[in-house]
Amino acid sequence: MAQKPSIPKGTRDFNPEQVAKRNYIFNVIKTNFERFGFQPIETPSFENSDTLMGKYGEEGDRLIFKILNSGDYLSKVEEALYTSKDATKMTSRISEKALRYDLTVPFARYVVQHQNEIEFPFKRYQIQPVWRADRPQKGRFREFFQCDADVVGSKSLFQEIEFIQLYDAVFSALKLEGVTIKINNRKILSGIAEVIGASDKLIDFTVALDKLDKIGEEKVKEEMLGKGIAQSGIAKLQPLFTLSGDFESQIESLKGILNTSEEGIKGIEELEFINRGITALGLTTAKLQLDVTLARGLNYYTGAIFEVSAPENVKMGSIGGGGRYDDLTGIFGMKDVSGVGISFGLDRIYLVLEELGLFPETVSKSVDVLFINFGDDEALFCLKAIKALRKQGVNAELYPDAAKMKKQMNHANKRNIPFVVLVGEQEMQANSYTLKNMQSESGEQLKLNLEDLIAYIHTVS
Repeated sequence: MAQKPSIPKGTRDFNPEQVAKRNYIFNVIKTNFERFGFQPIETPSFENSDTLMGKYGEEGDRLIFKILNSGDYLSKVEEALYTSKDATKMTSRISEKALRYDLTVPFARYVVQHQNEIEFPFKRYQIQPVWRADRPQKGRFREFFQCDADVVGSKSLFQEIEFIQLYDAVFSALKLEGVTIKINNRKILSGIAEVIGASDKLIDFTVALDKLDKIGEEKVKEEMLGKGIAQSGIAKLQPLFTLSGDFESQIESLKGILNTSEEGIKGIEELEFINRGITALGLTTAKLQLDVTLARGLNYYTGAIFEVSAPENVKMGSIGGGGRYDDLTGIFGMKDVSGVGISFGLDRIYLVLEELGLFPETVSKSVDVLFINFGDDEALFCLKAIKALRKQGVNAELYPDAAKMKKQMNHANKRNIPFVVLVGEQEMQANSYTLKNMQSESGEQLKLNLEDLIAYIHTVS
């Protein structure tokens, strides 16, 4: 007996309904990317290994899927290296390409490689799959899509304002209310570390501070002490632990804490500029919230940091994030190209919309009308009508076989096709069509000519 086929762990099959729902999200995001002036690019699913390796740290390198060289890839490996079984050293000899880990590094490579063709500032979006050799678990996969938008070649803070507006536009279009866009600034975190005398322990300080909501004030203080941050410095943080209120009042509190840090004051000024812009423009669905514990991508971001939280009534991690970086292309030798970008978490957004019942009922509908097949002559008569319907933008199809009527009607029901058309000898002679509304409890049937059939389906679809 043949073994039942399977797919690799961390990958998924999607049925037609799931694909339709994912495409709905893709289309909303793509429409708004383009509405805000972003242009699409695509990069290969795999890159040269030296493009990717060393760009994500030791942990990231370990999670990159390597592609074996074609042909006899072991022939170039020396016997001593082969027998040493040193996978790290051998990998570079047998694998020269790798699946992309994210869209950011390939984008940096794209900008450097095509810099003479690009008009800066360059606004690009990418919606493509990425691969990570991670341990699969709920909400974490080895193959998944990223939806990124970035602007490179501009230091203007109006870009941050635009990205907040973009987040709001997308979630408004998805009818997802109660979304919170959290914002912080790397300069503020650096300033706080400076004020408490822990500039050399910035990462340790922010990792501990980031846990404030999870483990509480006392545990955070204990962790900071354990990392070598002085008690006197931790005492200066006390106002941070009680920081509350609206955006403006938190900013005022920060000014008191950071009044001796030039870097920290600069971060405050940037946040004030962004907040003034958002206050003037307003948000439709989302709200903007200052969160001084937000420290995602600290080794990467240099200015504003974003993280988007789902509505409070849904237990879900972040559904988006991003920030400002000052040297994206520096890893490839092109210095001083500032940029800012955001990403949407497709899979988590899908789960949130599903839990809240926010997918439109029509999103999974693929066919508007099914023509029942009563035989070859009737089928040919139906195909002429189907061709006319398709020209008018109606999704129509003929059941391929002259099967029993019950089987064909059950097929329409299982696929949630709203209309069925029946054509027998009587209809052919009268050049008419019997339309049955499958959504009507009464099972109403109408006899219509082709023109009225098209008009009716257009009206009620």
